[in-house]
Amino acid sequence: MAQGSTRPAARRRPIDVVLLAADWKTRAPLRAQLIEEGFEVVANDDWKDARRYVRLGTKPSLVVVDLQGLSEADTVLRDLKELMKPDRVLVITAIGTESIESVQGLGFSVAARPVSIGDLVASVRALLSLP
Repeated sequence: MAQGSTRPAARRRPIDVVLLAADWKTRAPLRAQLIEEGFEVVANDDWKDARRYVRLGTKPSLVVVDLQGLSEADTVLRDLKELMKPDRVLVITAIGTESIESVQGLGFSVAARPVSIGDLVASVRALLSLP
């Protein structure tokens, strides 16, 4: 490339979904299916890493949080309440964590276990108003 010329910056698609799931048994297949469906997905196993994508100037369209095995779930939900519009958060509940009622009280959508990957993808599509 000649001196002084510039290459156009690589265009990245905006992030559709930030997926936070400590347990890979949920995270990996859900991420794979969302990608298969055409979504741009960032998946993380802890809130510290996932929060970077939520705090950026261009926020994701949706955040999906699996409470199974997630440390400090109450802190994550409280932070999300501040960082995202509640209708842009889907929480997958788990026994021994936050109750369905408390999650709904924050304004978040809930997917209660047991739930299939197909049901979760359908919920993502519905929340993003996609057919």
